Amino acid sequence: MIETIFNYINGDFVSPRSNEYLDVFEPATGCLYARVPNSNNEDVEDAIEAGRNAFPIWSNLSVKKRSDYLSDIALDLISDQDRFAIWESRDSGKPITLARTLDIPRAIENFTFFIDFIKSFKLDYFITSDESNNHIQRLPLGIVACISPWNLPLYLFTWKIIPALIVGNTVIAKPSEITPYSAFKLAQICKKNNLPPGVLNILNGNGVSVGDPLVSHPKIKAVSFTGGTSTGKKIAQNTAISFKKTSLEMGGKNPAIIFADCDYEEMLNSLVKSSFTNQGQVCLCSSRIIVEKKVYEKFKIDFVKKVSKIIIGDPIKPETQFGAISSKEHFDKINYYVDLIKEEKGSILFGGKILEINQRCKNGWFLEPTIVEGLGPESRINREEIFGPIVTLQPFETEQEAINIANQSDYGLSATIWTGDSVRGGEVSKKINAGVIWINCWMLRDLRTPFGGMKQSGLGREGGLDVLHFFTEQKNICKPV
Repeated sequence: MIETIFNYINGDFVSPRSNEYLDVFEPATGCLYARVPNSNNEDVEDAIEAGRNAFPIWSNLSVKKRSDYLSDIALDLISDQDRFAIWESRDSGKPITLARTLDIPRAIENFTFFIDFIKSFKLDYFITSDESNNHIQRLPLGIVACISPWNLPLYLFTWKIIPALIVGNTVIAKPSEITPYSAFKLAQICKKNNLPPGVLNILNGNGVSVGDPLVSHPKIKAVSFTGGTSTGKKIAQNTAISFKKTSLEMGGKNPAIIFADCDYEEMLNSLVKSSFTNQGQVCLCSSRIIVEKKVYEKFKIDFVKKVSKIIIGDPIKPETQFGAISSKEHFDKINYYVDLIKEEKGSILFGGKILEINQRCKNGWFLEPTIVEGLGPESRINREEIFGPIVTLQPFETEQEAINIANQSDYGLSATIWTGDSVRGGEVSKKINAGVIWINCWMLRDLRTPFGGMKQSGLGREGGLDVLHFFTEQKNICKPV
């Protein structure tokens, strides 16, 4: 049965004005299972009108009252988290175990964190002197746009909308048309809990039909986007003329630097995860592994051995560790880069093949995790974001050489440093051009900390105070003493 997904505008589920829909496929089977609206500028106008009408009511509620609405939604999400994990796995091709242990718990944490964190956020405060009294206020912006990607659908959808809502904005959210289902189901929870109409509006569709008119609309006061760098550049161009706030979290080509003095086994186990979690489809995954020469040969053998033991299969099976690529288009893109490895004279140490999974997954989009050596920093494989299960190995002899290789990239989202020398770890981290740097760990996240990238990996920061500042505007009201 093919299900129809609807837009969520002004508290109701509605068809797109054009009555045009896009097909949604299950990556593990390659089968069509849903249709999602391909909205256009008319739908954008409907959502803008709904957000405009809701803003005075929502923004004038107390922070506690807004938090109460979000708490009720979170409680329903908690009670239904297993079904959400099933839906997320079906939508994206990721192992259901990953959805159960990472995606849905983190989506829940996005609610609970900001509901608690807002209590310590100063929406207004005073600065006084002998001459003046200054009342500094932080006010919501109005209607904001939140655009989330296909790789971590509910996880990053909630990461954006919750802080925007809790400070009093109304939101028009656009989930990826590739993985729209969990946002649709979250909208049902919002309706069930009587979230006031127009506070959250969810528009579906592709970037051209709905994304462009949404971010360009003069009544949109801010755009928070996570996705590819090329799309981020287009958003920056479309919003520059209006001077609206933009937060762009974009691509990555993240290095992992391995020094010989590190905790070798801990590093090895962590690196398998940092390279191939979610089939390498995480913006923070390590894609360039830079290894000190004295342990390079040993590492190469051990890493291949570890990766060869990853259980690849049907995402619905609890033992599966590595599922399907999330779309046919992306599957073809990654295969293009596999062919490019050969053209650039790289050596595939492991993987590089299309997999056929028996039974229900025989037509799914599966690729082996792939390990490559013999390519320098100037190669396209080491320069371009593949966003898939392909990692390269590069040796280094000196600390400075490792830093130079790591920084020889247009991207600067994250980096990982493995060393037993804490002083060296700190010094190297200062010289790496990346917004998030982990020393002897990966994906350890405190949601109070700023998150974002340098260079072509992004503009602005999310998380903690940074995102609450982003979704508010400061005003200073000054009076003489």
